[in-house]
Amino acid sequence: MESPQLPAVATLPRLSTEERAAILDRLFEPCIPLHTLSVSLLGEQSFQSYGELIGSIGRQLTTLAESSSTSDTEWLQNILAAHPRLGQSNVESTQSKSEQAQLNVGGDSSGPSLAELNHLYEQTFPGLRYVVFVNGRSRTAIKDDMKTRIERRDAVAERYAAIQAMCDIATDRVRKAGGENAIR
Repeated sequence: MESPQLPAVATLPRLSTEERAAILDRLFEPCIPLHTLSVSLLGEQSFQSYGELIGSIGRQLTTLAESSSTSDTEWLQNILAAHPRLGQSNVESTQSKSEQAQLNVGGDSSGPSLAELNHLYEQTFPGLRYVVFVNGRSRTAIKDDMKTRIERRDAVAERYAAIQAMCDIATDRVRKAGGENAIR
């Protein structure tokens, strides 16, 4: 599925608040807490590329991750939870549905299912959702990654891994959309 062209990154400050929020939705996932955090950034700062924009949002998310404030932690967790669970049948995001499509090909029936691993992950890391850049990897590879991350039992590392995955996903979406000055 071909994504519609993104507007030139230099035009973002001239877009309306709603249009800037729609850009965030395309790059990440629809998420009011992310709008609250980042829509103004797109209006106040000029970027040379979408890669630079994604890096700036990644730094905003990292600042939340590094904060000792409970409200910042909850805010970050709400942003991370905007990503649908892997293998979830009712994924609303067309982009996520397409990105996860290969997880349903050649099903791996060995071991726990993705649903079971999602449940175990969320029990191990209350308030977090497993976020990963699938990037064409098989269901088996993703399940192995989930198990490794669950066994590591490091919630701080999970927040950083999820932020990196969100930025990697956004970068891939820009590349697929052929955005002007996409990734530099």
